[in-house]
Amino acid sequence: MNADQGLLVATGVRKTYRTGSVEVTALLDLDLVVCHGEMVAVTGPSGSGKTTLLNCLSGLDDIDAGRVEVDGHDLFAMSDAARTEHRARTMGFVFQAFNLIPVFSAVENVELPLLLVGTRPREARRRALEMLDRVGLGHRVEHRPSEMSGGEQQRVTIARALAGRPAIVWADEPTGNLDSAMADQVMDLLCELNRDEGQTIVLVTHDSAIGARVPRLIRMRDGRLVDDVGQTVRARAPIPDVPMG
Repeated sequence: MNADQGLLVATGVRKTYRTGSVEVTALLDLDLVVCHGEMVAVTGPSGSGKTTLLNCLSGLDDIDAGRVEVDGHDLFAMSDAARTEHRARTMGFVFQAFNLIPVFSAVENVELPLLLVGTRPREARRRALEMLDRVGLGHRVEHRPSEMSGGEQQRVTIARALAGRPAIVWADEPTGNLDSAMADQVMDLLCELNRDEGQTIVLVTHDSAIGARVPRLIRMRDGRLVDDVGQTVRARAPIPDVPMG
């Protein structure tokens, strides 16, 4: 693999947190390339730097040294405003906490980020409805988060992340708040989106069973990448287009 192929190219990334006179190195001289269409899982013990890695490579957090390019743009050569705009237009995010707006319906939650980057309302609504149907929630578009199960809420967040047609989706413990059955359904969906539509996904998880379902597995320890392996993943049956509990 070489940098010319990379959608994401990180070189020599270092991140240190400082509290008073105490310094904790969260990332140490980290190099990583993720190509277009890859699905990558990042695993490791608590405190190994997984979430810090995601935050730094997506530009949510600053770095102390190194370089991060996403879709050909050096994130940390940009102003804060330019980086925020680039993130909104090229990245999608799925978190453990669903972060849905309680008073908004599913379709309103999905279309909001599109409206914020200037998409025309009619087009934003069309794309939101299309993505909700794609994730199996075409029958739940007018429901609010409180009227939906955890698995359904996470499907809304996935639809929201994908509606802007991002170059890359970052998923931080996307199944962490779900029971095993719902977690399997969400992973089925993410794997299907990667396999069938070529969506690039970088997923952080502490769950070895989740990591085992992803074609490329990276292990972290003490802020370093200690293993980076390809895996043979057996395909699962497509997700049925039926209501999810």
